[in-house]
Amino acid sequence: MSFLEDEDLSGSIEQIESLILKLEELPDPSARATAVALLQALMEFHGEALDRLMEIVASRGQEGYAIFEKFSEDELISNLLLLYGLHPLPLETRVAEALEKVRPHLDSHGGNVQLLGINDGVVRLRLEGTCRSCPSSMETLKLAIEAAIFAAAPDVVSIEAEGVSTSTQTSFVQIGKNGNGHRSIPVNISDCHLPIAELEKV
Repeated sequence: MSFLEDEDLSGSIEQIESLILKLEELPDPSARATAVALLQALMEFHGEALDRLMEIVASRGQEGYAIFEKFSEDELISNLLLLYGLHPLPLETRVAEALEKVRPHLDSHGGNVQLLGINDGVVRLRLEGTCRSCPSSMETLKLAIEAAIFAAAPDVVSIEAEGVSTSTQTSFVQIGKNGNGHRSIPVNISDCHLPIAELEKV
């Protein structure tokens, strides 16, 4: 059994996003409606199965929480769960963990980063340290931070850093549930309803 390499995974995700967006551009309204309906039916089937799988894992208590940790560490599984809005870790946690991983690199360049907040998927940061006096070093560290964040949280909408004039955006498309409980494509969702709260009661 073979596993996707990082580049293959990234390419697959981009291809899925591109194909989903192209459905909305089909010139034939009937063909467009049929294609979207088929895709929604498949996504609903897969999404409900994944949702039930995660509930079964959660029912194992602390053992289930350990399995969730493994899911989060596996890039392929993590991206699949993100695609369906079922990732066990909230966005804030994933961004914070990404910053912790990149801090040793920042420290080696005399810099640091502070998370100011996350609102509607927009991550606000403040770059600190002696690197601020050198534009090239600042840009290098900014790119390293962005790479770490998007690797852990591709569902981040954009990253804004104080002292940097531009922000970086992502085109990550999530598949979520609409008000009727059915999968809709594409939408950005915030209803990640994995039973983490239930685990905390164990």
